[in-house]
Amino acid sequence: MNRYENVVAHSGGQVEATSNKVLKNTYLLLSATLGFSALMAMVSMYIGVPPFTYLIAVIVAMLMGIFVLPRTANSGAGIGVIFAITGLLGFGLGAVLTLYLSLPNGPQIIATAFAGTGIIFLGLSGYALTSKRDFSFMGGFLMAGMIVAFLAIIANIFLQMPALSLAISAAVIMLMSGFILFDTSRIIRGGETNYIMATYGLYLSIFNIFIHLLNILGIMGDE
Repeated sequence: MNRYENVVAHSGGQVEATSNKVLKNTYLLLSATLGFSALMAMVSMYIGVPPFTYLIAVIVAMLMGIFVLPRTANSGAGIGVIFAITGLLGFGLGAVLTLYLSLPNGPQIIATAFAGTGIIFLGLSGYALTSKRDFSFMGGFLMAGMIVAFLAIIANIFLQMPALSLAISAAVIMLMSGFILFDTSRIIRGGETNYIMATYGLYLSIFNIFIHLLNILGIMGDE
């Protein structure tokens, strides 16, 4: 093996070692944030927060994710920020779950959405890990899709059309599934080296899949 091949092999080994470390830290932090989010949801349900809490929590968490997290992601403060964001989203989610639990088949809807979210995430993440395919080509499509979905969500606030709401939720689930493949692929291939930001991306995908599965199941159940 000549000097150039030695350098390439050494460089490739470093990239793989770094990506494996980021992947491990990401899944550990993701597990912790999901657990903390679930805890905050239970607190929210216990104290009985009003439904509008969800919207406030989402807005505040979104602003923190855009303006605060990127500035702190390379320091220890980023850990606190990611827990604050996921805790807020979990707290807001509790208000949504309380509404569903008040329905006759609410517990079944929640359990089905939870199981479905787990199957989707584990299946797609597992596929990205085992196949090691490069899903970076999906980036432009996913961003364009999110813009269209966001505009449709805004429009449906005024239109209040169940059919459109169902279509939006189905589209968001597909987009979030794509993001799971995209983000996991970036970690594996060394495109994402910050496990805090990687956790944030995967958490948002899981959170949105769960929320929109709830919506689909609720509409299909005529609730």
